[in-house]
Amino acid sequence: MEEPRTAAATDAGAAVSLPEVTGAVEATGAVQAGGAVQAGGAVRDARPGDSTGPGKAVGGGRNLGPVALVVAGGLSVQFGAAIAVLLMPRTGALGIVSLRLALAAIVLLAVCRPALRGHSRADWGTVIAFGAAMAAMNCLFYQAADRIPLGAAVTLEVIGPLALSVIVSRRLVNLLWAGLALGGVLLLSGGGFDRLDPLGAAFALGAGAMWATYIVFSARTGRRFPQADGLALAMAVGALLALPLGIAESGSKLLVPSTLGLALAVALMSSVLPYTLELLALRRLPAPTFAVLMSLEPAIAATAGFLVLHQALSATDALAIALVIVASMGAVRTQIGRGNPKPARTSARDEVR
Repeated sequence: MEEPRTAAATDAGAAVSLPEVTGAVEATGAVQAGGAVQAGGAVRDARPGDSTGPGKAVGGGRNLGPVALVVAGGLSVQFGAAIAVLLMPRTGALGIVSLRLALAAIVLLAVCRPALRGHSRADWGTVIAFGAAMAAMNCLFYQAADRIPLGAAVTLEVIGPLALSVIVSRRLVNLLWAGLALGGVLLLSGGGFDRLDPLGAAFALGAGAMWATYIVFSARTGRRFPQADGLALAMAVGALLALPLGIAESGSKLLVPSTLGLALAVALMSSVLPYTLELLALRRLPAPTFAVLMSLEPAIAATAGFLVLHQALSATDALAIALVIVASMGAVRTQIGRGNPKPARTSARDEVR
């Protein structure tokens, strides 16, 4: 999936809260591969509810600016995912994953320059688990996108984070949202995943499960490492794990200049640009609004698939995606829309795509 498929990053020392998990759940971004600000990096200055600084929520037409930034970030992620699908005939699914993670890691390491000393064994264990989840999530998502339409892949993938949100919640109403999402999935499958390609659907669901794992370790990494240092290190771990698979699948094809250029474009579109836009938006946008906007990404992915990949959706498919989007929005509003919304402390993008 692109990625990213977003993640719940917390301030150092903070506990994983329902709003943080839910925010990550709504990051249905495709092929997510770490950006300037994302999971695993605590963004201490992006607090849209802070009345003492730029995070103070603004009203009226001034809210259109941050909303536009979030929508632009979603478009960037999903169209980056569509370009990645176009690259697959050249590199294979695993080849594009390895290139994307490697290029994203190079950018992040150069920008963040994380310290390698002074970390405990538990710190390194957490960041390695985070990187492994990141690599697995992306490998599975790209395998799915190679077999089924992009919109369907993102819709099935988001079931994992949504299920995590329902599990950690103690509200019965979330069972309603889970049932609605399940109905959308069944409708998308047409009563049997053979219509979509059973293997592709299984890969997408597996990516969703790894996305949920990614969220958990993203939050833990964010508590153990300052800024985006943990993300940069985890991205390097993910790249090291994915590269042998990509080399085995595509070999020297990965070094073709035009392929490298397009892969860099995918990494920038799916990571650096959207996370930067979201950081700017989070300074002025309340967390519930941000999370609801992120719920629209399955629809954005379907649009990108139609425009770039010529993947048409039937009326039934569109209805199925709409049901999952409504379920995601409902889960968000149930958990963080009640009472005074908490500040969105980080980019909620699932990462890597």
